[in-house]
Amino acid sequence: MRFIRLVLLVVVGMVVAVALPGGTVFAQDPTPTVDTSAITDDQVNAVAQELYCPVCENIPLDVCPTQPCTQWRELIRLKLAQGWTKDAIKDYFAQQYGDRVLAAPPARGLNWLVYILPPVILVAGVILVYRVLHSMRKGNGSTSEAKAPAPDLTNDAYAARLEEELKKRR
Repeated sequence: MRFIRLVLLVVVGMVVAVALPGGTVFAQDPTPTVDTSAITDDQVNAVAQELYCPVCENIPLDVCPTQPCTQWRELIRLKLAQGWTKDAIKDYFAQQYGDRVLAAPPARGLNWLVYILPPVILVAGVILVYRVLHSMRKGNGSTSEAKAPAPDLTNDAYAARLEEELKKRR
């Protein structure tokens, strides 16, 4: 009984596949070709400059000389010819190789720190410089040095002799 169900299922599946327009696909069908001649290198590089090579570190995809990068630029050309947008291509590469291939990390997770910390550090630095300069201008606080009292020279023999010599020269 199971065998009959299996055969019936296969036959019905084949009938449905043949009855639907474009429903049959054979493994030996040639892959459709897309004309990429209309896509310029500038269009490809506009997308590639926003991506980094997943193989080489810190090298933008548009200038990386390796063979994989050449293949990835051709893949970008193909995707542009198929009508993909720049963001869709960037998402495709991010899904394939991770967020490290993106020139600008997405604003999610710990990547928010990249966007938040620089302005916070800048504002904190400006406040610190203002406070230091303000306290220096006032002359109090930790930046001003404590003035030592003048030494008492009335009982010093050397100082007394020096004073006498200076009075004689006047």
